[in-house]
Amino acid sequence: MAGGLDREDFSAPMAEINVTPMVDVMLVLLVIFLVTAPMLTQAVKLELPNEVATSIADENPITLSIDAKGQYFWGEEALTDTQLEQRLEAESHQPTKRPIHLRADTSVPYGKVNKVLALAQKHGLSQIGFVTEPK
Repeated sequence: MAGGLDREDFSAPMAEINVTPMVDVMLVLLVIFLVTAPMLTQAVKLELPNEVATSIADENPITLSIDAKGQYFWGEEALTDTQLEQRLEAESHQPTKRPIHLRADTSVPYGKVNKVLALAQKHGLSQIGFVTEPK
């Protein structure tokens, strides 16, 4: 059998890996990543105004104050934590929800301000404004 084709070459399994499908999958994943990556960033570039806040024109607002000692005041009346929650709950049942003007001393811990915000949210009062002193 001289000069013929060697039949052993055709009967052996192919030992080479076809990488074309793997490259196709990798390119598709790369395109998906490139398209979705900008959407996942949460940085928002803003240029905020450098103006002093304007006066608030709310009618009959609730004035909540927190002094340097952490004491709550409803208007001029001092309140405990329990009384504050009761007042906010009673206010939430009113047919028209009045806005809250929150005045806090600069030395008040954030936890005290956060408590007022959490209680207001709990009772469905969402119109809250922070009162500041003009420069």
